[in-house]
Amino acid sequence: MTDTAHPAIPTSGQVTLPDGRVELAPGTPPPSGPYANEDLLPVPTARRTWTTYNFSALWVGMAHNTASWTLASGLIAVGMDWKQAVFTIALANLIVLVPMLLTGHAGPKYGIPFPVFARASFGVRGANLPAVVRALVACGWFGIQTWIGGEAIYFLAGKLIGDSWTDAAHVGGHAWTMWLSFAIFWALQVAIIHRGMETIRRFENWAAPFVLVGALVMLWWMSSKAGGVGPLFGQPSRLGWGGEFWKLFWPSLMGMIGFWSTLSLNIPDFTRYGKSQKAQTWGQALGLPTTMTLFAFLSVLVTSGSQAVYGEPVWDPVQLAAKTDNVVGLLYALVTVLVATLSVNIAANLVSPAFDFSNVAPRKVSFRTGALITAVLAVLIFPWKLYSDPQSYIFTWLGLVGGLLGTVAGILVADYWLLRRTRLDLADLYRAGGRYWYTGGWNWRAVVAFLAGGVLAIGGASLKPLIDGRPVPALSPLADYGWAVGLGTSSVLYLALTLASGRDRRTG
Repeated sequence: MTDTAHPAIPTSGQVTLPDGRVELAPGTPPPSGPYANEDLLPVPTARRTWTTYNFSALWVGMAHNTASWTLASGLIAVGMDWKQAVFTIALANLIVLVPMLLTGHAGPKYGIPFPVFARASFGVRGANLPAVVRALVACGWFGIQTWIGGEAIYFLAGKLIGDSWTDAAHVGGHAWTMWLSFAIFWALQVAIIHRGMETIRRFENWAAPFVLVGALVMLWWMSSKAGGVGPLFGQPSRLGWGGEFWKLFWPSLMGMIGFWSTLSLNIPDFTRYGKSQKAQTWGQALGLPTTMTLFAFLSVLVTSGSQAVYGEPVWDPVQLAAKTDNVVGLLYALVTVLVATLSVNIAANLVSPAFDFSNVAPRKVSFRTGALITAVLAVLIFPWKLYSDPQSYIFTWLGLVGGLLGTVAGILVADYWLLRRTRLDLADLYRAGGRYWYTGGWNWRAVVAFLAGGVLAIGGASLKPLIDGRPVPALSPLADYGWAVGLGTSSVLYLALTLASGRDRRTG
């Protein structure tokens, strides 16, 4: 089939409100057919009600979780001091905020989720490529968080049952009781999925402040163990500020960016409910960098304290909490981890892949089915290997995620902002033969840009501990800059291919 996009055709069947938001014209039937279902349709402006506070609160809830804690504490474990770790994380979140706001713009303006937004650049069918990539990354995160929750159950049960639980026979490198704890936490989340989203929302309302209090309690406990806050600030960097630090800084920065590169793509899933562009812009700007930096600050101080007390940094908060002899304190800490992991994992790592898998086959895969697919794939990704040590967690997992998703972000931003000037046709996003159909539903320019950017971004990366070696050793010099390489390459190549084909796409 030939390329059938029609950039000269004006948008129809939609109205633009004075504040710039767009919705389907009154009386216009909603899109239907094989590329639409209720979850993927535009949110009417009357239901776009999220305020600045709502978006800030969203980021408070997202950031206060165990994975965010290990993000910062892991930098201490690989040799940084508290100042270097906080600096790296603060800078990374300021950088990733930029594509977060750029891609989030389409949400309040058009009320569409990420998979539908991606159809403008990749094609109605081609959007399944970035959607599935994003979904598989979410599966990895879901598995890692589930492993963390299983650890909390394992240590909690060990304190209550005794050595017979913690010293059980090992299978596959871990006690069989750890595998059982992992399975229990996995099943608990599947049960909540089955009950529906209302159960999840009730958890989210109080989990974030609960976790923040838990982090402050751990800070107080560690400072008392260390003899004051002085030792927490006094732990020296093993790297200094010379060449050794900067050699570690760049891959660490890319890894920190990679942590939220997932949300920088699917943030329209949330901003589509925004009351205005101002609400999503200020809400995210106030919520993301400040919250992540504060939580990182707490994390690195506690981890530095563990280095002073135990002679080595304990980067995993579950294992650190297990070192306390205070049963009440231990129970509070581990229950905090369980609650936070449960609420954040389902909200942050289940909503998006459920939509993404639904986008592959809207008539056959519902939101609930997509969520169950995510839960199963999360186990098959072997999250215990990804989380086995801070080196593999930061440089392998986060580095690969950042490089791959940065490639998608580059295409989305270039298409929406530079070529279309933020103008989309809502109806055509859901139908075959329209301006976003391209060739058989695929825009080959976006696919080529994605593949080229992806190869350059992650081709030279180390995949340890999953496998030995690098896929393309000649590209190893680019591996430390994966997110930037992927975003830059894909955006420039996509623009070049589009302009070379003589297509002016500013009108859609």
